[in-house]
Amino acid sequence: MTAVFQEGAPDPVPGNFNMAAHVLAPAGRLADKTALAVVGSSADAESWSYDRLERAVLGTAGAILKRGTVPGDRVLLRLGNTVDVPVAYLACIAVGVIPVPVSAMLTPRELSPILSEISPAAVFHDPRLRLPETDVDIVDLETLRSWRGAPPANFQPGDPDRLAYIVYTSGTGGRPRAVAHAHRAVWARRMMIADWCDLRADDRIMHAGAFNWTYTMGTGLMDPWSVGATALIPAEGTEIPALPSLLERHGATLFAAAPGVYRRLLASGVPIRPSRLRHGLSAGEALPEATRELWMKRTGREIYNALGMSECSTYISTSPDRPAPAGSSGRPQRGRRVAVLDAAGDPTDWDRPGQLAIHRGDQGLMKGYWPRMSLDGCLSGEWFPTGDMVRMTREGHVSHLGRADDMMNAGGHRVSPLEVEAAMTGVAGIRSAAAVEVEVKPGASVIALAYVSDAELDADSLAAAAAERLARYKIPRMFVRLGALPSNPNGKIDRRALRKDLRP
Repeated sequence: MTAVFQEGAPDPVPGNFNMAAHVLAPAGRLADKTALAVVGSSADAESWSYDRLERAVLGTAGAILKRGTVPGDRVLLRLGNTVDVPVAYLACIAVGVIPVPVSAMLTPRELSPILSEISPAAVFHDPRLRLPETDVDIVDLETLRSWRGAPPANFQPGDPDRLAYIVYTSGTGGRPRAVAHAHRAVWARRMMIADWCDLRADDRIMHAGAFNWTYTMGTGLMDPWSVGATALIPAEGTEIPALPSLLERHGATLFAAAPGVYRRLLASGVPIRPSRLRHGLSAGEALPEATRELWMKRTGREIYNALGMSECSTYISTSPDRPAPAGSSGRPQRGRRVAVLDAAGDPTDWDRPGQLAIHRGDQGLMKGYWPRMSLDGCLSGEWFPTGDMVRMTREGHVSHLGRADDMMNAGGHRVSPLEVEAAMTGVAGIRSAAAVEVEVKPGASVIALAYVSDAELDADSLAAAAAERLARYKIPRMFVRLGALPSNPNGKIDRRALRKDLRP
């Protein structure tokens, strides 16, 4: 027997489908229920009912069409950590326009190739965020918000396999890749709602991330809205130590965050007494067992972990009725078909190390990378390799062993070392550089940059140069000058040796 696992089959995607209509379907019966509360230090939360949310989305959609944007056009969402992101995102999807949300932390230098690649019909722009020079039509925030009251459009259903949205993820080739997702992707999330989140209509789920992060957009907004639950998002500028009081004050029953947020909350010493919390959710990077155990000790609540990627969201997880044994990251969600591949790209045996792969027919798997939107060249036979090295038992328990490539993880964001190196090699004084992820203490790691130069360079100056070239989460937190970068017999950087050299 080979390590191929599937438990159950997914529900078929409806033949005439619109992602935004699916997400906002509860609005027809829950008009006055709170869909979203933006919570902060003020006692009053910015509250959005389901009716208000749907009217804002469809009004914005109507204005988008009226301005001459047509289905298939791309729109770049250069917006801050505000509710404008999900409203604009769903408005575009409702009428077949393709939203491309990007992190508010990206620099103009990082945005330039994205603008060239997707050729957007417009940029929805928060003026607080810098843009590179462009001839693309700019829709400012004031105009965008005024569209909420425009005559509404109707949802435009169609083939569930048609393009719905594009998100950017770091690529192993050193440049971000445009991941193209179909409308069906949101239907596939029903598997993770059941086998990870255990999300219910009466839940109040708080996500610690920003509105424009894909983890927040999915787990923190799209999922709760699709089942009629309430989403709680911390207001812009909320510090991590403030989260426990917000959880308690607003009656959160679920809490979602990256492992780093849990670590920082525990390290802050702030009392965590979430009386209504059922459990926590963690994704974006591996959850250290020590973090899970300490959270359990401090709160009496479990954290359920999920393993996934931008190309398919989460597919391996634990949940209240499917707990994982010690050392396991969880099981494939029911309906998912996964395999563990050997070096030749074929399914290996049970309990043997290999690369985790998703079947090409998964409802949540991307259409491909823009602009080709094809899985050709991305597959090993019928499988899409994820880059995660694992071991899987006959029962489907998956143990995560690390990455097959050199991708780094920064607070739940995957970062290519080649992208960091390309940006920093242009800094005056650096002759060559290599970036790696280094564990600085158990369960905590940072991006480190080793560089070769004629003289020691000031770390603050290097960090300032990085800030001009890279989004904040990509900036190295450690700079180390070496006489030479370690290399393997083929002349390539030996990142394993480098990580060992840089480890404190």
